[in-house]
Amino acid sequence: MFALCGHFSHGQMNLSLHHDEVADEPIGTNLTIKTARLPNGVYLQYAEQGIFTGTAVIFLHGIGDSWHSFEPVLKALPENIHAFAVSLRGHGDSEKPATGYTINHFATDVDQFIKVKELKSVYVVGHSMGGMVAQQFVLDHPQLTKGMVLIDSDANFNDNPGMPGFFQQALKLDGPIDRKFMDEFQRTTLAKPIDPDYYNLLVSEGMKVPAGVFKSSFAGMMQADFRDELKNIKVPALIFWGNKDNICSIKDEEQLLRDIPHAKFMIYENTGHALHWEEPARFTNDLTSFIKSIH
Repeated sequence: MFALCGHFSHGQMNLSLHHDEVADEPIGTNLTIKTARLPNGVYLQYAEQGIFTGTAVIFLHGIGDSWHSFEPVLKALPENIHAFAVSLRGHGDSEKPATGYTINHFATDVDQFIKVKELKSVYVVGHSMGGMVAQQFVLDHPQLTKGMVLIDSDANFNDNPGMPGFFQQALKLDGPIDRKFMDEFQRTTLAKPIDPDYYNLLVSEGMKVPAGVFKSSFAGMMQADFRDELKNIKVPALIFWGNKDNICSIKDEEQLLRDIPHAKFMIYENTGHALHWEEPARFTNDLTSFIKSIH
């Protein structure tokens, strides 16, 4: 997830688990944590939940987050949603290769993950940077996509006020990211408090991202620009936006709504850049209603 402060204040690790080895005990109803080895050799950790014959939905978090970004959503999902919340490369407990952090690299990993899991077609749900990964994936693999959901995302972050300055600030990061930085980073995305234990988990997950990965992922996000390609996204799309989002403006969301042919738009009042953290039950209900309307 990604925060902007104009409004700011202020070891690498590789997994060696075998494909689909369960890395933890089930957390919620039918939820297990696993790893998958992709054909490109990268290991991704992911949370999987729901019946195997259910509707496949892949959740993609933002920069500095992990699959835990969608943990409250997973807890509220019906069993007939076969959910996969993926920790993107370099994040959480997924493998952290030295290179490969463009939006295209992330989207290619999603495609390979779908092939490893032998899924036919999916809904992709992306938050912030994960929304850019979702857009890239849909543009590259429309035949694998039933629908796309964007949460507080954009087609081009580079033109957002304050973004270039924050990018330059992020480039100064070196070594492990400390708790102070990640706390301030995550806090700026919220318009209202969330459960403190869950918030502390999010901060701890963010600290797992090496500074080099954070900078490379940020650079990849800043370089991506889908504004001229939005018209080519032909699948049904639902765009969520919190009206207290201090990163993505209403103008950004209106462009997505205008240029994606089959897009619908939902505004959440008094929520920030991570509305699925602040309103997980409402978001889950709206998401499942969207899927039912198509399925």
